[in-house]
Amino acid sequence: MDKLCLGFDTSNYTTSAAAFGDGVAENRGRLLTVPEGALGLRQSDALFQHVKRLHLMVEQLRSDGVMGEVGAVGASTRPREAEGSYMPCFLVGEGEGRALAAALGVPFYPCSHQQGHVAAAAWSAGREDLLDKPHLAWHLSGGTTELLRVEPDGHSVRAEVVGGTSDIAAGQLIDRAGVLLGLPFPAGKALDALYPQAEKELSFRVKLNGLTFSLSGMENKVKELAERGEAPADIARFAIDTVLDVILRATGEAQRRWPGLPVLCSGGVASNRQIRAALERACGAVFAQPQYATDNALGVAILAHRALERGVKG
Repeated sequence: MDKLCLGFDTSNYTTSAAAFGDGVAENRGRLLTVPEGALGLRQSDALFQHVKRLHLMVEQLRSDGVMGEVGAVGASTRPREAEGSYMPCFLVGEGEGRALAAALGVPFYPCSHQQGHVAAAAWSAGREDLLDKPHLAWHLSGGTTELLRVEPDGHSVRAEVVGGTSDIAAGQLIDRAGVLLGLPFPAGKALDALYPQAEKELSFRVKLNGLTFSLSGMENKVKELAERGEAPADIARFAIDTVLDVILRATGEAQRRWPGLPVLCSGGVASNRQIRAALERACGAVFAQPQYATDNALGVAILAHRALERGVKG
């Protein structure tokens, strides 16, 4: 019998719990509260909010009638599956996940936040088969802009970072541009909405070094545009077009190095309409559905379900 698997993800900006299996695929999540005008949260504040909210996400799953017999519990325990990758906020999901698994007498399966993103993206795009074959993947979020070469690794995936930013993430540039314009944080949706109103094309060609690039200088250029009185919509378009241009060029170079590999896109920035449309045209990129492009626990639950199905010892 197909059993339900629970997944927890307590990232720096979202608390989420998900259930997958037995005909169910549901995620419940809530953005953390960021003070007005702030550019993020301290880890201690993020961790405190997760402690207060994670049980509410599980209670939502039960009240919505999607909870059944639980066969396993999974949680993201670190940002990525690299040595030294650590962020305190993930301790909340891991701790509650391990406690629940022990109380129920079921396996606990840890994974990384990044592995969860890849799994959720592939499943929501109708391409869960990508989890069992090599592919390229972009993880484009508020804290990460990495180009990955992904290979199957048992029930999960192994992701090697082959490119991306050497400093601030694409999402950080977009969020900082938005805060500068007085928009709420995170600012991706607000800049996306402003984009069609732009009257000028002000993009800048960022230097691509192999598959790596720097975006920190673009933050200063955004400030310069604001200081000289450029319209908010034009500044929004500048930030998005600058990110889009360099991502397109890095993707093209990666496909020349590894011909034939499909491209999967995940992370909150990947839900931007302009970025999505351009990558679909350029290389047939596969995208997560918007609700699963941002931080969520569904990918964690999917990986736990795959582990349980394959008899992996928890």
